[in-house]
Amino acid sequence: MKVIWKKYLDASLILKITVALILGIVVGVVFGEDAVALAPFGDLLLNLLTFLIIPLILFTLIVGVNQTQIGDLGRMGGKVFLYYTFSSAFAIIVGLAVASIFQPGTGMQLDGSETFDVPDNPGILSVLLSIVPSNIFTAFSELNLLGIIFTAFAFGIAISYMRSSSELGELGGHLYKSIEALNEATLLILKIVLQYVPIGVFAIMAKTVGSQGLDTLFSLGEMILVLYAALAVQIGIYTLLLILFKVKPGRFFKQARTPMLTAFVTQSSSGTLPLTLTAAKNLGISKSLYGFSIPLGATINMDGAAIRIAVSAVFAANLIGDPLSLTDMLLVVLVGTLASIGTAGIPGAGIVMIATVFVQLGLPMEAVALLTAIDALVGMGCTAINVTGDLVGTAVIDQNEKKRATVKA
Repeated sequence: MKVIWKKYLDASLILKITVALILGIVVGVVFGEDAVALAPFGDLLLNLLTFLIIPLILFTLIVGVNQTQIGDLGRMGGKVFLYYTFSSAFAIIVGLAVASIFQPGTGMQLDGSETFDVPDNPGILSVLLSIVPSNIFTAFSELNLLGIIFTAFAFGIAISYMRSSSELGELGGHLYKSIEALNEATLLILKIVLQYVPIGVFAIMAKTVGSQGLDTLFSLGEMILVLYAALAVQIGIYTLLLILFKVKPGRFFKQARTPMLTAFVTQSSSGTLPLTLTAAKNLGISKSLYGFSIPLGATINMDGAAIRIAVSAVFAANLIGDPLSLTDMLLVVLVGTLASIGTAGIPGAGIVMIATVFVQLGLPMEAVALLTAIDALVGMGCTAINVTGDLVGTAVIDQNEKKRATVKA
């Protein structure tokens, strides 16, 4: 038994996750609904990863702020926000382009039995106001990522000021060392949690495949295939972007594949944050950059969900026999980009974003009800792209910052 356990610990994490994913699919297909009994093991993984989100963001960002000039943080923050905005818009264009070629939904009809209630969309203003939490403990308990980022920045800047102050320098130094120690302790806990990831991945995959069944896959297979084709195109664009900014794609994806696979299985960008932050660290990206760009991206940058909006819009328009016009497509890009920010942090944000766009375009809500049947199957690929987009943007901006520092020197 000890020999088996040692071999398990020594095996690479990506190999263990890949094997777990394949075994999960097999068990889900063989046992069907009975595989749902494994759900608690998957829930435990999500709980463990969520447990680490707050200390990772808080301590990593505070340490990062204290290693960087305030002016540099402002410049990097501007680049991150611009990248995320244009990235989401471009992802929608990719989705529209691929869907326009394959035209999913053509020949299908709604049978009239589908129903769907449009969920509330808090809007961009509500998201912006949530950046500054009215209660720090509420921000933590509700996992308000924007509020946690703001808190980390506020305390990071305050500690930086204390360290440079003649009166508070010693106190600030001790406080910073304590934060550094807590950050290292969090990373140590993460290493332990990583050993459980394959078990959780196996359970989640078995449950997902078992509960979805093959009937759903076959009935809406064309829609799923078109969506994944668009996601593949987006991966290709990411690769070109990495090459353009002289980031080695092989090295990048070697580190990114673990959070990508985990996001694929868990369907949670936020839940995958600990692994995404670890990947950014292993890529040698500046801690002061990835400490806020990755959590921020998990909140407002949803390239995969943006592609899903575009493909879903084309699908719904074809269902009613009224293909999207060029004007409609432009509206999808505009509303979809805003919706990706306005639905930040909402459970099932993908469906909420689709419903928001459908309302603006006058597309049938019955189509949204139909799409919920494949929510898990498409959400998996979209979440993996969401996480990849955050890492690509962070790596590209980091490379740009390093080039700027070299030129300045």
